[in-house]
Amino acid sequence: MGKRELGLPSRAPSPEPGELPERVTIWEVGPRDGLQNEDEVVPSAVKLEFVHRLADAGLPVVETTSFVHPKWVPQLADATEVLDGLDRRAGTRYPVLVPNARGLDRAVDSGVTDIAIFASATESFARRNLNRGLDEQFEMFEPVVGRAVSEGMGVRGYVSMVFGDPWEGPVAIDQVVSVGRRLLDMGCSRLSLGDTIGVATPGLVEAVLRAFVAAGVSVDRLAVHFHDTYGQALSNTCAALRLGVTTVDASAGGLGGCPYAGSATGNLATEDLVWMLEGMGIEHGVDLEALVETSAWMARQLGRPSPSGVVRALAR
Repeated sequence: MGKRELGLPSRAPSPEPGELPERVTIWEVGPRDGLQNEDEVVPSAVKLEFVHRLADAGLPVVETTSFVHPKWVPQLADATEVLDGLDRRAGTRYPVLVPNARGLDRAVDSGVTDIAIFASATESFARRNLNRGLDEQFEMFEPVVGRAVSEGMGVRGYVSMVFGDPWEGPVAIDQVVSVGRRLLDMGCSRLSLGDTIGVATPGLVEAVLRAFVAAGVSVDRLAVHFHDTYGQALSNTCAALRLGVTTVDASAGGLGGCPYAGSATGNLATEDLVWMLEGMGIEHGVDLEALVETSAWMARQLGRPSPSGVVRALAR
């Protein structure tokens, strides 16, 4: 199936310097952030094939699983089994989410080279997700990040509820920046700013990003993670790109949500993001045909159609 058969958009000329990045890194979160929200547990063999297909489609980062306690996320209780069965492709990174020191022990034992930690920008979500207060969460993360850095691991810091919280409403931007700065100062190499319940709009995205830059955080240390609850994920991504963000989180087929925030719908679909980047002339390195086939295959495993508009349009 060629580009003409797929109906791919005509490739735009390269963007003018300073207008848009020349290349974007897509941080694929489907196997972790997508599958953790499923009602039914997906078999380990299916998860492994999903990860392998995503890597073969050219995704440079595939967030593979999580070492969160199985009591809280039973869908990923097979993390060790999945990592043991992983056939790592050259040029692809396979980070895992690590909540605490015990999780880091398991990650080290599994040969993981990249981890992520998951912090909250609000007191309410920190209590519900981590059973700790806004300030107390850092006491848990500090030894994890410190040891991971000493082990030579890459460490990403997720900041959730950046643009709004279902219990607290709008979140003060200076509070978001404070949480992010503490994670960076602790040793995280990059922050992923999460619109956990999908309420962000482009103007708010710009305001948050500008506040980080004003606080001395280089935009190349920031990634964005949008949910599509109000259909704003692509618009918000465009706003971030125009301010210099070059790493965008997305989930194949639009899988995912948030098990601790019931109003959150799926993540930005990776296919929808690739389609947009292709049309904007921004390099991404992903084979859209292979990606669509992968998400259509996963939708069949889950027994429901993909929410991605591009998958629905192009899948056979």
